[in-house]
Amino acid sequence: MTAAWSSEALDAIGSAEELQLASRRSDGSLRPFVTMWVVRVGDDLFVRSAGGPDRPWFRRALASGSGHIRAGGVETDVAFGTDIDSSTNDAIDATYHAKYDRYGPRIVGSVVGADTDAVSIRLIPEEQP
Repeated sequence: MTAAWSSEALDAIGSAEELQLASRRSDGSLRPFVTMWVVRVGDDLFVRSAGGPDRPWFRRALASGSGHIRAGGVETDVAFGTDIDSSTNDAIDATYHAKYDRYGPRIVGSVVGADTDAVSIRLIPEEQP
């Protein structure tokens, strides 16, 4: 059973500049951490694959379905969810723009816009951090 994020964890992770994510191998061990951007939309946290659906970390995360994250002083096990509707994807785009537009349109453009629903992952805590 999964838990909801605590408000403290949501605030800490959602305001962190970057998040580190490691997916699980079939034997339960963690793969090396990959650094990426993270956004908070409501009571959920999301990451996207800037390099598209063929990025190795993204394929491994989808295949494993779970892993471990660390950001903003929070470290916890998570499940990876992909059931994200179009209105939530629009809100994720807006949040990426608000948080990261200072890096310029070329960089932010890699995680917003058409087809990003296919590279979006909802981070679901496996226990309340």
